[in-house]
Amino acid sequence: MPTQDHSGRNTRRIAYSAGGVIYRDSRVGLEVALIATHQNKRWGLPKGHVRWGESAEDAAVREIAEETGLTGTIERHLATIDYWFRIKNIRVHKYVDFFLVRYTDGALTPQTSEVDDVRWIPLEDACKLVSFARERDILAQVHHLSDTQQLGDE
Repeated sequence: MPTQDHSGRNTRRIAYSAGGVIYRDSRVGLEVALIATHQNKRWGLPKGHVRWGESAEDAAVREIAEETGLTGTIERHLATIDYWFRIKNIRVHKYVDFFLVRYTDGALTPQTSEVDDVRWIPLEDACKLVSFARERDILAQVHHLSDTQQLGDE
């Protein structure tokens, strides 16, 4: 529920995003696509806003394609994370649905307006490289699915 300051302006907002772990099998094993932001200092999973009337699944596939140049098919929901951040005097409570996405097509192409770099990274290395703990937890879940041969199963 939005709260207001003494002048009646909203001071809190809720935001919804979706994204995912897009993966492929390669000669080096399982790889995932990661994006770099903040002048290549922050590595993470591709994600972005869910548009009005759009499902989280459709938003995840669209955002992955926009930010990485890659397309894929959703295999399963992995997790919903939430966190708070501030934009000027507004506190935003953001929820992000993450999905497991099997790569089907495309070439690595960073979205120049939002992404500094995009790379295929071996899953083991990605678990260490990702900047945020909750995204590391999601990659650890994918690692577990891989170890137990549950990737591709629904």
